Amino acid sequence: MYDLFVLYNRPEDLDIFDRHYTTTHIPLVRQLPLLQDFTWGKVAEKEANGYYVIARLTYASKEEADASMASEAGQASVADLANFAHAGATVLSVPRAGQQ
Repeated sequence: MYDLFVLYNRPEDLDIFDRHYTTTHIPLVRQLPLLQDFTWGKVAEKEANGYYVIARLTYASKEEADASMASEAGQASVADLANFAHAGATVLSVPRAGQQ
């Protein structure tokens, strides 16, 4: 298994971020080919360390994650970040340990 974690920095306007993320960005992410699982949540304020939302996209392999992100839906998802993630985001690629 292979995960992509997206760590969204805390935006200046939480309502604008939330509205766009839930009504526009999540539907785009759910269209990604080969995506096995998608989960997200808001970071507890005491632990936030500047982050607001963390999302996890799960794929069977790095190759499937790369193909998914290179697809039309993947490009649309990445392009959409400019519409709401003004505070920035970090993407972490994480192969799961102990799995072949």
